Formats: sequence, structure tokens, C-alpha cells
Amino acid sequence: MSPVVILTALDLEYQAIREKLASLRLRRHPQGTLFEVGRLADGRCEVALAQVGKGNHSAAVLAERAIAEFRPAALLFVGVAGALQPHIALGDIVVATHVYAFHGGTSEDEGFRSRPRVWPTSHAAEQIAQHLHRGNSWAKGLDPRPNVHFGAIAAGEIVLNSRLSEHARWIRDHYNDARAIEMEGAGVAQAGHLNRALPVVVIRGISDRADGTKEATDREQWQPRAAANAASFAAALAEELFTDEPTTRSSPMPETVRNIAKGNAHVGVQAGIVHGGIRITPATPQPADLPEALAGFRTRLWQAWADGRLDEATYKAAETELVTADQALETKTPDCRNTLTLALKKLRGLVGDVAELAAELTVIIALVQSLS
Repeated sequence: MSPVVILTALDLEYQAIREKLASLRLRRHPQGTLFEVGRLADGRCEVALAQVGKGNHSAAVLAERAIAEFRPAALLFVGVAGALQPHIALGDIVVATHVYAFHGGTSEDEGFRSRPRVWPTSHAAEQIAQHLHRGNSWAKGLDPRPNVHFGAIAAGEIVLNSRLSEHARWIRDHYNDARAIEMEGAGVAQAGHLNRALPVVVIRGISDRADGTKEATDREQWQPRAAANAASFAAALAEELFTDEPTTRSSPMPETVRNIAKGNAHVGVQAGIVHGGIRITPATPQPADLPEALAGFRTRLWQAWADGRLDEATYKAAETELVTADQALETKTPDCRNTLTLALKKLRGLVGDVAELAAELTVIIALVQSLS
């Protein structure tokens, strides 16, 4: 299944999401963007996490990059924001039903005239988020449990910290249903819209009131508290979207393809519509014995690292699991097969991005399990 991409603007938001992930591995985009890929510690969802910095422009560019890299089931933007309505408390969560880009307009002799742009959240994703918030499981460990508000979010290129400024009056006059204000939602919403309406959900924890008190609320550590609340809801929503993927994203019915091989002909690939490239490799040979298999795999693991197909952190983690496997093989205790199998499965998870290594490990695991 496709992963869920989660993007943040600030490091404290990134750390709040990262704390909920396990088995992290680094993935480097050719243009230098770093993603950490792992699974939710309390679920099955695979998450690709990146920090994009402040502003709609960088958010849009890197959201597009993440979508192209991972082909995700959904994209979540998670972070903090300022509240625009008095009933929304510090620490509460706002989930966008639609995102306004509030800077659009024309400047004329009569004044500034608004030309708003708006992107609604996908109906299916919003329905799942609404269903999630009705339960209490997503807020496990949060005390007090924050309220979740659904509504519009305004996204621009400024930090609003006043109720009296021209920008504040402008937003009240033209976007008075907005619940919160931030700086990245419009960029990621546009990226999702341009990628076959990929589900994009903007989730914001309220860290200030956008009324001139931001310095005080920052001193009171509301930013990390709000980020942690938003991260908890985002993690639960990612799990739901990951599980729901087959029904939320439609795909064409497969075309039936028939071919007939006569005489000495062999069928290599039988397929209808193929998205992406096709790579045909020889079948992985069955190793003669486990020590030989592990020694051969260690050589090919090193070569994958030397070729740049594995990053340094992943290579070191894989070597650690190989050492565990070697030690389990040498002990010959009643539990050694279980220890060996577990180490190899962890190893397969680490090198999953290198198809031939993962396939080789599958064969080695089968050999382990066949031992009496």
C-alpha cells in the first residue's frame, strides 16, 4: 500500500510527528530533500516525513516533490497556527474543511479588491477525520483532551499577531469564517489539486490567538503543546487513511490480457496496463547453506551502500541486524531460529527500497524456516 506523506514547517512540529514513528530510515531525494520513512509505532501506516520550512511557496514545491517521490495515499500538513475566533482555545486543533489563499487581489484607485482562491478538503478524507474525532482513541495520553474544530483556514505569507492591523481587518472583512491563520496550507492544497485531486488535509494545533499575545503564549510553551496535539490527531488520521486507501482512491478495472505460448516459447510478462517501468531479473537462486547465504548477502549489502542505493544510517542498521543473525546462527540454542528469523525480517524492512536485496532475504528467511 502507498504511504502517507506528512509535511511540517517547523522543527518542533517535525519532532512531534517523528516521536510517533518507528523503524525510521533516511531517504534522500535526488535534489537533496531528506525524508524519514517509518511506520507508526501504534499502527501499520507507513509515513514519509519531511520539513519544508515556512511559506506557501516552499510548501507547494516540496509537496509536489514528495507526491512524485512516494505516490502517497494522502498528504497531511501538520503544525501550529493562530486562532481567529474567540471560542477556539489554546491547544485546540483545527482541521481544514477548505483553505483560503488570502493574499490574492487587485490594487485599484478605489482600494484593494479581493480575488480569493480556495481549495476544499476532499470529501472522503474530511468524512474520515470527522468520524475519527467523535471517538476518544486518537487523544490517548493527552490531558486535557483538546477540542477539534472543522472549518476554514486562511493561509498567507505573514505571521499575524494583531487584531487591529490592516491585515487583521482584511481577513475579518473577507474571510470571516476562517478558524485559524497560517502560512503553508494554500501551497500544499494547490499541489494536491494538481495531482489528480490527491487527498490533502491541513491539521493545525492552536498555539496563539493572532491578537498581539503571541510572545506571551510562546513563552508559556504553547507551540510544542499545540504541535503535540496536532501530531496525535494526524497520526490517527494517517492510520485511517492508510487503511481506507483502496476505497478512497479509485483505479481502473484491470484489462484482461491473454497470450498463448506454443512450442518452446516462454511467457516473460503478461500484463494489461502497466504504470511505470518493468524490470525483469533472473530468479534468486536457492542458497546452499545459511552461512554461505549470509556471507553472500553481506557482500551485496556493502555493494548497494557503495553504489549509493543505501544511505549510511540504513547500512549501519542493516549491519547490526546481520551481526545478530550471525550470532544466532552460531549459538545453536532452541530459540536461535526465532532470533535469526526476527533479525532477518528486520533486515528486510531496512533494505526494502532495494528490491533485489529484499528478494534475496525472502529466500534466506524461507531457508531458515525450513530447518528442523
